[in-house]
Amino acid sequence: MNPLRIGNASGFYGDRFTAVREMLTGGRLDVLTGDYLAELTMLILGRDLLKDPSGGYAKTFLRQMEEGLGLAHERGTRIVANAGGLNPAGLADALRELAAKLGLPTRVAHVEGDLLPAEPGVLTANAYLGGAGIAACLAAGADVVVTGRVTDAALVTGPAQWHFGWGPEEYDRLAGAVVAGHVLECGTQATGGNYAFFRELDPTLLLRPGFPLAELYEDGSAVVTKHPGTGGVVDVGTVTAQLLYETGGARYAGPDVTARLDTVRLTQEGPDRVRIDGVRGEAPPPTLKAGRCRLGGHRNEVVLVLTGLDVEAKAALVREQIGAALAENPPAEVRWELARTDREDADTEETASALLRLVVRDQDPEKVGRALTGAAIELALASYPGFHVTAPPGRGAPYGVFETAYVPAAGVPHTAVLPDGTRAAIPVPPAALALEPVPEPALPAPLPPGPAVRAPLGRIAGARSGDKGGDANVGVWVRTEAEWRWLVHTLTVDLFRALLPETADLDVTRHVLPNLRAVNFTVAGILGEGVASQARFDPQAKALGEWLRSRHVDVPEELLQ
Repeated sequence: MNPLRIGNASGFYGDRFTAVREMLTGGRLDVLTGDYLAELTMLILGRDLLKDPSGGYAKTFLRQMEEGLGLAHERGTRIVANAGGLNPAGLADALRELAAKLGLPTRVAHVEGDLLPAEPGVLTANAYLGGAGIAACLAAGADVVVTGRVTDAALVTGPAQWHFGWGPEEYDRLAGAVVAGHVLECGTQATGGNYAFFRELDPTLLLRPGFPLAELYEDGSAVVTKHPGTGGVVDVGTVTAQLLYETGGARYAGPDVTARLDTVRLTQEGPDRVRIDGVRGEAPPPTLKAGRCRLGGHRNEVVLVLTGLDVEAKAALVREQIGAALAENPPAEVRWELARTDREDADTEETASALLRLVVRDQDPEKVGRALTGAAIELALASYPGFHVTAPPGRGAPYGVFETAYVPAAGVPHTAVLPDGTRAAIPVPPAALALEPVPEPALPAPLPPGPAVRAPLGRIAGARSGDKGGDANVGVWVRTEAEWRWLVHTLTVDLFRALLPETADLDVTRHVLPNLRAVNFTVAGILGEGVASQARFDPQAKALGEWLRSRHVDVPEELLQ
């Protein structure tokens, strides 16, 4: 059977608008996917739905389809996207109207059932569905399938189940599709975007990386590549980086299958071609992950600029002044951060300046609104020399909280709404297996003792980090066996905490993935109540791995030659 050529044109709501056209015209595709949903996106769509009950979906996708429907029809490409958000039925109706306006015979289907019963104070609540509903829609002849909250990988497992006719217990094949889907889901992160070793690549190729595609085979193996002539690079490093993004231990659980990331093998098959094979799978867990978004309160912030001499003393003065102004009716949370971006004897004013950031939160909007703005503005002529701010403080704004929960899979009405309107109930997988940690594998022998040099960890190690609710993960990998023998014995949880002091008092877990020459750390609670709460300077932990790579460790001289 011919491989399934499946590409991706969106890694988030707001990704490159022209990617749909680029992928449809750049080469042959059987299926084009688009991932539009993230934890923050669900909060945004929830607020949109409050304003307009007919909305709640990614309107960008609908605009992309003004051209995309015709291009897909000409080329025989199916389109599968989770752009339905909180209202996949509404998006499906809008697509039918668009197809009729364009004179196209496009058959549209959608998947629903992920919406969970409303709870007091919860804005959105969704279970993460698998790919079987998508497969049913495609089998019924759908040209376009839109969904609500499915797993990112389901955009690939669904088409694969349809194309190859896989049953629900073909775990190894399904796991291979999950791994391919995870590589594709973030778009150009698989083709050189956000890549730790970007300086080793041709800089002209990084200006506009092409979006990735996978040639998926009947046995579950895949080759990750991209359209000819597009920018970016696909190699073992870029694929490894994406495999470590927003994952945890060796068992990567989903509603279709639990994929064993410790079995993944990557091989450079040719230029811009990486083969993925050897993936093993297990029965999925009996529960589905669910995400809940609620409004957590109101927040405001002001960033003060401290220039030249006496930065610490200037910061102390203004902190005391604003603290005194807020003391009469203090917000529930007051957080100060001083970023020493200044340089001594700087030749520009900007490089002579540090930034002092104040963030306040409270359920009462008044406590983070006029109280803060008044205090900051009134100090304009009465505080440290050179007082100014990056922007006038606003009135404050609501912030969101993302919570993770788990619900029984049998209680979620996964439903495929076919092109003719028929509603098909999707059964739960016939078997389930509760998740258990994988024992740490046998480690290779450490490198023999020898001379070492104090150097940044990133001289030899790559990293990629990201968010999962209030937690973060940092995947660290190396590229040679000697580097692996050093890394796995050196980068322990204790050293990780020492290098990143913000994690010192948090629960940090290390997962070892020898096939990828990687260790993956999960850091519980570092992001507070999730990205929408903006608890950190880097609220999605996107650069946590780069901070780690910049820290200095004792590296064997032989690895730096």
